[in-house]
Amino acid sequence: MANLKDISRQIKSVKNTQKTTKAMKLVSSAKLRRTQQLAQQAKSYAGKINEVLSEIASNLNKMKDDNLDLGRSFNTHSDVKVVDIIFVTADKGLCGGFNMATIREVRNLIKDYSQSGVKVNLRAVGRKGIDYFNFQNVEMLQKEIGVSSAPTYEKASHFVSAVFEDFIDEQTDKVVLVYNGFKNMLTQELKVKTLLPIDIHCETIKASDSMIEIEPEDDEQDVLDELVKKYVEFNMFYSLIDSLSAEHSARMQAMDNATNNAKQRVNDLTVQFNKARQAAITTELIEIISGVEALK
Repeated sequence: MANLKDISRQIKSVKNTQKTTKAMKLVSSAKLRRTQQLAQQAKSYAGKINEVLSEIASNLNKMKDDNLDLGRSFNTHSDVKVVDIIFVTADKGLCGGFNMATIREVRNLIKDYSQSGVKVNLRAVGRKGIDYFNFQNVEMLQKEIGVSSAPTYEKASHFVSAVFEDFIDEQTDKVVLVYNGFKNMLTQELKVKTLLPIDIHCETIKASDSMIEIEPEDDEQDVLDELVKKYVEFNMFYSLIDSLSAEHSARMQAMDNATNNAKQRVNDLTVQFNKARQAAITTELIEIISGVEALK
């Protein structure tokens, strides 16, 4: 009977786990719907600001105005000696391989840049990525916890301000952003984006009748610099929103798999319990019959 008690205890424990994972799946599903709406709005705005910046920079470049320097923000041909890698992971686990996909890509980038003689500065958002590289004794220039789980434009702007200043002050030559983004309910898409310098010759930029006409003014350089800063800030903000959507999607899928595995485990334990119970009953019947026969 002790064996039956052990199996019964296991069944109860697995059922409790099943309830927890099912509840976590429902919570992630609700959060995903809310985050998706915000991500869609942010994506539209990010697309527009990218389009406007590209058009302005392209027109200014075509003008070849000697008095206007597009600066380092658009100089994609300079030698890269120092690169900033910004990567975004979650503050929490239980989301499958969501965080490790980003961490593996960051490790590959570090290896590739190091082999090319390029110095790498790591700037991390998210507890899981920070904990991993801390455990590996990898130095990080900037670390931020609590931003990826509750992103706001102010938090994104504050984090990336140091990155932008170091680039403008020629402390770094390139800024790369790495994060796991949302593709659909079942899939996440790893994204690696060069934030700075901005490539104004990107194939996705096409001239049209609606191209913005630029009239040179005294403060045109200041306007362009401010627009570049907004471009960097909002792309950082969008990456946080996109990553959070992907995190909820990954956790929802992971909890669904865990719930199904728990259900299967309960079924297996139930079969095992029934077999043990049947064996116990058979043993008792044999003992009773043996006792009756002995009395004859």
